Amino acid sequence: QVQLVESGGGLVQAGGSLRLSCAASGRTFSTSTVAWFRQATGKERDFVASITWIGAITYYTDSVKGRFTISREDAKNTVYLQMNSLKPEDTAVYYCATDYDGSWWYVGAFGSWGQGTQVTVSS
Repeated sequence: QVQLVESGGGLVQAGGSLRLSCAASGRTFSTSTVAWFRQATGKERDFVASITWIGAITYYTDSVKGRFTISREDAKNTVYLQMNSLKPEDTAVYYCATDYDGSWWYVGAFGSWGQGTQVTVSS
């Protein structure tokens, strides 16, 4: 069983940047597709971005395209989410996930989750 730990969240002003990290332990990330989701208070957990283990192909939800970048550093067993031009609507708890079943980018397709890291963007 893989353990995932997110870090890097915090409070930032609109227009600012944060870089989230998702570190894996228990087994390697190098053969895993990894995704970031986020959940705002009172809302469902939504897909943000993902990166495949074959070819490092990336996918993004429309609202973050051009602002967020997902990347992986397999030597460190870590996946990152660089978030630029942050907006108040990006405020949420951000989760990383793996053990993807290959179906689609939704919560039920991932079997392992981290505990989340809070991102708050002030206006």
